[in-house]
Order: sequence, then C-alpha cells, then structure tokens
Amino acid sequence: MRPELVRIAPRTGTAFTMKAGQTLTVIDPEGEQVADLLCFNANDVAEVLSSGRTLDYASRIYLTTGDPLYSNRSNVMLEIVEDVVGRHDFLLTPCSKDTFRIIYGDTDPHQGCFGNLAQALAPYDIKPDAIPVAFNCFMNVPIDGTTGAISVLPPLSKPGDYMKFRARMDLIVGLTACSALQSNNGRLKLIECRVE
Repeated sequence: MRPELVRIAPRTGTAFTMKAGQTLTVIDPEGEQVADLLCFNANDVAEVLSSGRTLDYASRIYLTTGDPLYSNRSNVMLEIVEDVVGRHDFLLTPCSKDTFRIIYGDTDPHQGCFGNLAQALAPYDIKPDAIPVAFNCFMNVPIDGTTGAISVLPPLSKPGDYMKFRARMDLIVGLTACSALQSNNGRLKLIECRVE
C-alpha cells in the first residue's frame, strides 16, 4: 500500500514521528514554496537538529544529496538522499510574529512558522524555546561573499519538485508550509509530504 500523501495547507504546520530508516519526501506541488523542517530525537527531545554543527562539518552553507544533517550532539539525524532543486537554506530562523513585526512592520502579525511549529509540537511536550533554526527546504538565500549581505530570493523549485530525507534515528519531525510572502515569491501555497 502506498504511504499516505499529507497536504500542509498554506501558512500551517504539522508534526509527526519517523522511525530510523524511514524516508520523508517533501514536495512543492505548485513551485516556489518553502517548507521549514526540523526534528528532535524521539527518545530525548533535548537532542535537536543543529544548523551550526551541520554547516561546520559540511564546510559550506548549501546542502544537497548525500549531506547529513547533524544534531546538537553531533549525531546524524537525517541524510538528504535525493534533491532535485539543489538550493535550500539552513541559516535563517523560522518566521514568527516578531519577524513580521520587525522586518515587515505588521501591526497584527501572523504567528508564522515558529508559531505553527510550536503549536504542532506541543503534544510532544516540546516547548517553543526548544525550536531551533529549521532546514528551510527550497528557500533561496544567496550570500554576498564580500559584504556578507543576505538576500531572500524566489525559490528555485518548480511544481512537483521534491527532496527526500532518510531518518538515521527515531525522530519527532516538524514541517510547515512557510508563512512569509518574501520567502515564497509573494504567494503562499501548500506543501506535501510522505513518510515511507
């Protein structure tokens, strides 16, 4: 039986568990939509996905097929096993009410990916302060090599593009359809995923 395809509505998030060895496919069905992905060790949620450890060990900021994603304890949590896009971000934090207030000047801001992840992870007893920098699937964040300036450009993903991860330990996973217009070329769309 084919594993169920889960649709994550625009500006929402979800959380679920994975067993070591299972794969997660994250799909951008309409193109140019970011998905914030993070994970915790299902047996000890103090072990969490680490941007700093991962980028340090990779010695680069753009990760793709074959790259492992490490925890704060230097254990591999996920491995990217297939990537048809090749440009993702692992620097920027999940967007939040404060993101929309500080960067965009919103007076009644959306809770953003941070709020969506906090809500989805609450049943697993994961507190908001434990939410790390997410692996931002399909997010296009070039860096100026001279000044260090960060730009957020439209994702390079086209309709139906995807990336696949293999779990290297039992995990609690959080995943969103990103809530920031700037990250998604001005239009908010759904994200799909499948665990198998």
